[in-house]
Amino acid sequence: MSRWQLAQINVARLVAPKGDPRVQSFFDQIEGVNAVADGAEGFVWRMQDDSGNATGINPTPDLTLLVNISVWRDIDCLYDFVYRTVHREPLGQRRDWFVPFEGAFQALWWVPAGHRPSVDEGLGRLWMLDRYGPTAAAFGFKTRFPAPLDGLTVHG
Repeated sequence: MSRWQLAQINVARLVAPKGDPRVQSFFDQIEGVNAVADGAEGFVWRMQDDSGNATGINPTPDLTLLVNISVWRDIDCLYDFVYRTVHREPLGQRRDWFVPFEGAFQALWWVPAGHRPSVDEGLGRLWMLDRYGPTAAAFGFKTRFPAPLDGLTVHG
């Protein structure tokens, strides 16, 4: 078993606050998509509040900013979930629910097995990706970095 797992953060800003009809169809799909994620091959963990999703976690005063963080066995398992399951359909509707985001809205990075990233850690990885471009400390699907070799640490 690998000593490393893949963490991911993605952020989005809603076009309207929760409860507004313009974003209700997004919220109507969360439970089903989360259930598929929870059962997906390679899924390890996802950040969630008492409701079972992350939409009630507000790390900033902007209540339209949503933050999602999860951990996966590897990048291929995450990729399969994102693009080859029911997650793909709402992904295609994101322009209906979310304002175009300036800067990085998703970052991937390797964490020691068992580590659960905090919101601050994830936001820091987005900042690093914006500031320095893809590196082993923060990257995306298009510019992948392998898990560190045993005995090495990913700095960031």
